[in-house]
Amino acid sequence: MIVVMSPQATHEQTELAGALLRENGLTSVPAKAAGATLLVSEGTGSPELSASVERSAGVERVVVVPGAQRLTSRTYHPEDTRVTIGGPDGPTLGGTGFLVMAGPCAVESSQQMSTVVDVVAAAGAGVLRGGAFKPRTSPYSFQGLGVSGLALLAEQRVRTGLPVVTEVVSPADVERVAEESDMLQIGTRNMQNFALLREAGAAGRPVLLKRGMAATIEEWLLAAEYLMQMGNADVVLCERGIRSFERSTRFTLDLSAVAEAKRLTHLPVIVDPSHSTGQPHLVGPMSLAAAACGADGLLIDVHTNARGALCDGAQALDAAQFTDLMERLRPVVEAVGRTLARPRSRSLAQV
Repeated sequence: MIVVMSPQATHEQTELAGALLRENGLTSVPAKAAGATLLVSEGTGSPELSASVERSAGVERVVVVPGAQRLTSRTYHPEDTRVTIGGPDGPTLGGTGFLVMAGPCAVESSQQMSTVVDVVAAAGAGVLRGGAFKPRTSPYSFQGLGVSGLALLAEQRVRTGLPVVTEVVSPADVERVAEESDMLQIGTRNMQNFALLREAGAAGRPVLLKRGMAATIEEWLLAAEYLMQMGNADVVLCERGIRSFERSTRFTLDLSAVAEAKRLTHLPVIVDPSHSTGQPHLVGPMSLAAAACGADGLLIDVHTNARGALCDGAQALDAAQFTDLMERLRPVVEAVGRTLARPRSRSLAQV
């Protein structure tokens, strides 16, 4: 049960609604969404209780949500959520647009970033992705440039006007990463890092939540619930492949999860064909398939010197491959009634 208090509700009215729930055996957790105060209960209670709570002073409505989901459920929020990145004039995920986020897996140098960003911006990507902090399976692998990498991302944001999405791996880094970026990314290894989810949810930035490599759809959506419970309505889900017995690809890209997540939740869902397949020749076909099955966008690795990349170069598209993919993507996106979102940034010629 979700009790939505009216914007004018007083603290006392909220307390009385919570007391009514407790009197009937339900505990509730306060939350914020779209500026409204919510009381989110684990149980559903009886129809009589719902009606009684709804009649209480200061209560706008009561929503009974079946299953484990609450704030992420379409029952609570039937309309698709639209998430705008980088301010009111930035690109939007959700609705009729289809947004491509592209850039290198890891930030390496100013020259590398300038070269890649010129490519992705010219081809039509609407958001720049790049990792300053990189959680790696091996402790000996490149872990990212850290704070200096954030500075390089901010430099490209100023130069091109493209908003930036970058990964945060530690609760202690959330505030700093939020200052230097427009969207926080939670990676597959941190999907159930609940302390990190709470900090990211409270940071005041949209959050891109990747599905854990061994997570069920329900677990993925409940991780998003942590973000929304902290008052963040701007959450985007990313299907990036799950572990299976198949060895011909890096992971198994579960496109059925995209369609199922779109049925269960109002949140935008995008696909990462780079980390899932691990091979450039599969990124294009899986990108087209993602657009056809209802995804709201893509997250793609692009590097102009993949052989020399410090992180995941084997899966990155080069300039020609990415430009070709963007051209092939347009008719597929239009065939499903959407438009390929263009960046609302200054042209590179004007920078």
